[in-house]
Amino acid sequence: MNKKDLKFFKELINKKKEELLDELGYLENSTMKATSKDQAGDLSAYSFHMADQGTDTMEREKAFTLASREGRYLHHLNEALERIENGTYGKCRSCQEEISKARLEAVPNATQC
Repeated sequence: MNKKDLKFFKELINKKKEELLDELGYLENSTMKATSKDQAGDLSAYSFHMADQGTDTMEREKAFTLASREGRYLHHLNEALERIENGTYGKCRSCQEEISKARLEAVPNATQC
């Protein structure tokens, strides 16, 4: 892979990382911290209805699952950047052949053709 292609893929990966970090920040600020009680401004010690608590728990669990998935994707993007730096980016880890540029554009962190 030539330097022009490597630069393109490095920029693509960095753009995806920025989008991912923005999304993780949104998840942290919106769903993981605020409960319906917090959003309503209720400062009383009494709990809401059990269904409200269940909904809050489900939303937090969903946000945690999404954040976990996005964290793994961020890790894979960082590994792809490391492969660019050490000169192994774009080579299939199984057969050592070049991964097609179309595949890398679709999945820039791909390790197999």
